[in-house]
Amino acid sequence: MEQFLEFVIRRLVEFPDEVLVTSSEQGRRIVLKVKLRQSDAGKVIGRNGHVIEAIRHLVNAAASRHQRRAMVEILE
Repeated sequence: MEQFLEFVIRRLVEFPDEVLVTSSEQGRRIVLKVKLRQSDAGKVIGRNGHVIEAIRHLVNAAASRHQRRAMVEILE
């Protein structure tokens, strides 16, 4: 899932080499933290948060295949 999230976000931002995705597991939940440039954060979040919500739905769908839940956090 970490690689999938990184793939999706790198296609959205202006500086893809500065995207860093880390993950940690907390029981059945996986927390994915995305660190990127502040100027790219708006592109990932989108207007009214629609883009990040779509990304979260995709990641949760991938996680559910492994009987897990996923949480995506944006760090600037």
